[in-house]
Amino acid sequence: MRITNDSDTKIFALGGLGEVGKNMYCVMTGDEIIITDVGITFPSDELPGIDYIIPDFTFLKKNESKIKALFITHGHEDHIGGIPFLLQSVNIPAIYSPNQAAGLIRKKFEDRNIDYKNLFIYDEDTKVKFKTMSVEFFRTTHSIPDSHGIVIHTPNGTIVTTGDFKFDLTPIGPMANLHKMAKIGSDGVALLLSDSTNALNEGMSTSESKVDEALSHIFSQCNSRIIIATFASNIYRLKHIVDTCKRNNRKIAIFGRSMENNIEISLNAGYIGHKDIFVSPQDANNLPPNEVCLLCTGSQGEPLAALSRIANGSHKQIKLQDDDIVIFSSSAIPGNALSISKIINKLYLQGVRVYTNTLLSDVHTSGHGNQEELKLMLRLIKPKYFMPFHGEYRMLKSHADLAILCGMPKENTFILENGDVLSLYKGVITRDKSIQAGDVYVDGNRIGEIGNTVMRERKIMSSDGIVIVIANIDTQKKELVMHPNVTTRGFVLIQENVELLKGLEKEAENIVNNRLKINCVFSDIKNELINSLSTFIYEKTGRYPIIQPIINDVKKTS
Repeated sequence: MRITNDSDTKIFALGGLGEVGKNMYCVMTGDEIIITDVGITFPSDELPGIDYIIPDFTFLKKNESKIKALFITHGHEDHIGGIPFLLQSVNIPAIYSPNQAAGLIRKKFEDRNIDYKNLFIYDEDTKVKFKTMSVEFFRTTHSIPDSHGIVIHTPNGTIVTTGDFKFDLTPIGPMANLHKMAKIGSDGVALLLSDSTNALNEGMSTSESKVDEALSHIFSQCNSRIIIATFASNIYRLKHIVDTCKRNNRKIAIFGRSMENNIEISLNAGYIGHKDIFVSPQDANNLPPNEVCLLCTGSQGEPLAALSRIANGSHKQIKLQDDDIVIFSSSAIPGNALSISKIINKLYLQGVRVYTNTLLSDVHTSGHGNQEELKLMLRLIKPKYFMPFHGEYRMLKSHADLAILCGMPKENTFILENGDVLSLYKGVITRDKSIQAGDVYVDGNRIGEIGNTVMRERKIMSSDGIVIVIANIDTQKKELVMHPNVTTRGFVLIQENVELLKGLEKEAENIVNNRLKINCVFSDIKNELINSLSTFIYEKTGRYPIIQPIINDVKKTS
């Protein structure tokens, strides 16, 4: 096997492999590193207290002097959400972004008081050159304007990353530039990195124009108030909701901060028109129902989002009416189906009609291509090697199988994990040594301070609770001043478990007294309490709460 060296081009992901989200990909040749996207993922219920999950930037911090620029494919959170965190720890000389994404990035900078001057807007004709590498772009179709694939020319071959894409022949926005993709393919591509989100879905994805038709039909037949929940980042969906409301003489009230931000940026950039159609929630409450559309966040059942509060009757400005129509113009992100079902049931209980995406009602389509679209990208780009990205393992595997169906030799496909490295030298790819990569938790203002031990304790507390044992000891006489006190949170109801708690106090007293006969070292007493009480509690309840001993040194008064 050939030994790689600095003249090779290294390709690796710090996020986005084996997961949907947290996209971050790097290309390194010699002393130059080009980064593509810096995304986040949102935590599952298994990570209590965590706000975001971001990539591990350790490798980039160690090689900070090599970084030339960060390039953004489009403005979704799983591609730009990590930028503020990256800038806190790593110097990024320049960020190149399409226009819509740039507006969203600037908003993030404002919210976090980040003073960053080197944010540049690119379009499809932009070319950026460095010492050993150069970058150009091609227009793709996605659910947000200004989505692009990125072409990185290196001394060892051309690398193409698609970003998120679909092929929609009747899109709401501009068509993808198939001609430029074909030209890039005919010029020769060593490696393609391609979006795998919908690699398990057969056929072609539904055109966005079909969703437009479905929503237009509902609007034309409905005389009641319409409430639409959708992704705030799906700008083209927001655009045709606005256009549909304009055609049907309805005003729009917006609910949800992310929705407000995206609408404002899109209005200012010209992606959405009809600024006069938007009204305040107060004005919407004073209009006839057939002249109102409420546009809100919460399509994934998020408990604090606008739609959840409306369904619960806890929203301060909007109360449901019997003849309301609620449209979920979205699909369930994996893991959110139960939360969405709960919200839908609450809406039905209040007598409203609910539309979701079904075979009978195309009120949503994905911004990611299905299998036939993924095959088309492979045929257009015609890469020598293929690395599926942006997807769970099963998605990556399915996408690699599609490449093989399209004539790609199996040995030329690479299903990698975050941190795995490919080495490209004169058009030939081999595997290289892995680098550090993983998840970094963001908890409020704390980044990376929450480790596995803390998360394990949080999970235990969330399921089994905590038991606090307070023991006051006279260290001079080596004896307890009084019986230990036991209190709990999230473990058992005190009123219904008096005997259990008395037993715990008695057990704690015996443990402390026995340990004091040996020594009066507080750490030893605490360890003995934790170990012995854990066994005692499990035998009695089958649970393992966190046990927190508190030992106080006091003088016994005579």
